[in-house]
Amino acid sequence: MNIDEKTAGAAPASVQSVLVVIPCLNEARTLEGVLRELGDGLPENADVQFVVADGGSTDGTVELAHRLAAAGPGANPATNPATSAARLRVLHNPRRIQSAAVNLAARELGQGVDVLVRCDAHAHYPRGFIASLLATLERTGCDAVVVPMDSSGSGCFQKAVAWVSNTWAGTGGSAHRGGQRSGEVDHGHHAAFRMASFRRAGGYDESFTHNEDAELDCRQRGLGSRIYLDAAIRLGYSPRATPWALARQYFFYGRGRSRTVRRHPGSMRARQLALPLNLVLCALAVLLAAWLPGLLLWPAAYLAALAATSLAIAWQQRSACALWAGPAAGIMHVAWALGFFAGLATIRESAWQRVHATPLAHDTGQGAAG
Repeated sequence: MNIDEKTAGAAPASVQSVLVVIPCLNEARTLEGVLRELGDGLPENADVQFVVADGGSTDGTVELAHRLAAAGPGANPATNPATSAARLRVLHNPRRIQSAAVNLAARELGQGVDVLVRCDAHAHYPRGFIASLLATLERTGCDAVVVPMDSSGSGCFQKAVAWVSNTWAGTGGSAHRGGQRSGEVDHGHHAAFRMASFRRAGGYDESFTHNEDAELDCRQRGLGSRIYLDAAIRLGYSPRATPWALARQYFFYGRGRSRTVRRHPGSMRARQLALPLNLVLCALAVLLAAWLPGLLLWPAAYLAALAATSLAIAWQQRSACALWAGPAAGIMHVAWALGFFAGLATIRESAWQRVHATPLAHDTGQGAAG
């Protein structure tokens, strides 16, 4: 996969300090590489602090992070020769989930920080990623910068998931999944926040295990913050490698979205409504086929569309692995819709109002340090 590279440079004059948070759970295989990528091309005149917020890893992630933190500027992959200010801290995240990890770092280490950057331990980052985010914040005047994800895989099924994830069949045209146009958006893959905006919105809702990013974006926009998608700053992402893992992921995506759309009724998009509607129509067609066989045209058309997706991607990629693309898209669609209905049935949710906004407070106790 080709990832656009940004050259390193000076941070905008308005940015004095940056907190880079990497939530982790059993990421010993990828953590050091991610830190090296993020540390390559750091802004020259900004104080950058890296935080590994670990949720209870058992694979050596914490030990690795502590070794890297103790290695010092010469060996620390989160340190660039251009700056001796970059440093690495380790926090224990007792809540385990990503939303809690970012909030924890912002509460304990965010005092006086200008920009909060959220990164994933299993993604791939271009050179100068952090410097580019700061430059975009400065150029646009927005409160948050989001970026597109370009999916890629290694095994046959994972490759198919990656290929279909970059198409309308996989994502419904979501701007942050392979999008090529920059501009203000409602939501995107989280990268950088002005810390003041993140705090004013209250940070992530830690009751969300999935879709916490979209829910936070709704609150930020409700408080007047602006979100900008920079299509030139792209990161690489490896999707789930098995059908079961993919189904489980999208089930929880749908479950989280069901909460978000009830908390923020105006956030539902047509591409999201289409998935539960399609599942209902397919189920009704099968149940009523004995009396109205013509209804089977709907599920037949859907299956034909998935088959056409497989064939089109197989032709484009010149790979038989792409024949998994249609089934992978079907798994994503059905699991998301089932999760959406499960969320509606099992989780109560009230509409959010601006008066409900509670800023994220500072905590200088440092009680969760690793």
